[in-house]
Amino acid sequence: MMEAKVIRTEEQYAAYLDEVQSLISEGPELNSKKSERLELLTVLLETYENSKYPVESPDPIDAILFRMNEKGLKQADLVPYFGTSSRVSEVLNRKRPLTVQMIRALTIGLGISADTLVGASLPDSPAAKRNVDWSKFPIKEMARRGWIENVGKAAKDSIENLVKGFISDAGLQFGAASFRKTFYGEAETPTSRYALYAWLARVIQKARYKKDRLVEYDANVLSASYLKELAQLSRFDAGPLLAIEQLEKSGIVVVIEPALKGTLLDGAALKDVDGTPIIGLTLRYDRLDNFWYTLIHEVAHIWKHVTDGDAFLDDLDASSEDRREAEANRLAREAFIPRAQWRRSEAYISPSKESIEKFAKELKISPAIIAGRFRRESGNYGLFSDLVGQNQVRMLFPSTEDCEA
Repeated sequence: MMEAKVIRTEEQYAAYLDEVQSLISEGPELNSKKSERLELLTVLLETYENSKYPVESPDPIDAILFRMNEKGLKQADLVPYFGTSSRVSEVLNRKRPLTVQMIRALTIGLGISADTLVGASLPDSPAAKRNVDWSKFPIKEMARRGWIENVGKAAKDSIENLVKGFISDAGLQFGAASFRKTFYGEAETPTSRYALYAWLARVIQKARYKKDRLVEYDANVLSASYLKELAQLSRFDAGPLLAIEQLEKSGIVVVIEPALKGTLLDGAALKDVDGTPIIGLTLRYDRLDNFWYTLIHEVAHIWKHVTDGDAFLDDLDASSEDRREAEANRLAREAFIPRAQWRRSEAYISPSKESIEKFAKELKISPAIIAGRFRRESGNYGLFSDLVGQNQVRMLFPSTEDCEA
């Protein structure tokens, strides 16, 4: 057993992850040398992750709303901390800054860190406010898909009101801090940002058509074993449909909506204003390996990261320094193929169609996932093209084909 040291490389990080996985599976006794080793490695891994994948500081108002939801509080319950009901409303709507007295009361009464709340005491500067150019929304494509009325050459005011209504119907405030988004790559351009907001609004609206038929979401239902059971549905031809059915039986709405032009988007994870979890999938690549990895990645976000006001919009081809994205990637990989098994498998050591299919049978998952992982890790996307399930996803969701036309 090698001496544990501060992690400085990705190779060292991966090796410690493997060792932690092995120790956890052994179930070491409390206060034994193995349990102490496990605790030490966990601390080293967490320190490395915190430095390499920093988490953004929480928005102060989001922190208050999250704690309200967590404790089942209504705005009226905050009056003792703010003084009057009108002040509660003004602060939560970002029209009034927090005072020192309010911060002190919330810190003691709700247990929210004063450091988190101090930012809310500063009024918004003009530079922080986003000027929205409503004409930059993809009006023609939105109309072609039937999201909004075809306004043709209508006046600018008419177009603005139409799009404003579409966005506000979904409960979004364009550019508001209460709805932070994770955008990568192309998604950071001004034009595609408008398209991403439009797409997200449509996903929320479609989710509301379905959620009345769902059971109430119980956050305790999600776990590593739940992700693995979901991943194992991939071995069936109708696996994508079965997985969506399983998620919706758990109170999680899944919406298929192809991305708008100019965006690089695989999926999204968020909660509606009433707390209902929503997963949006674009089927950007019509391949089984991409569908399954994206789905489990977004479920991991719902499980670990999404709180009221957060939304993750993911381009899974892009790299990220965000610790939450790294964790979602790790949980998705482990749900399909535990790292310790992957590196020792014939599918990894001596990859072939036969070894991949054999390993898939052992894991009870689709060979497409193993082939896709090998292609991604090797960087050679010409390998095993016949195993990744090309053109086998969109045919299960016929309504998406109209959007691709």
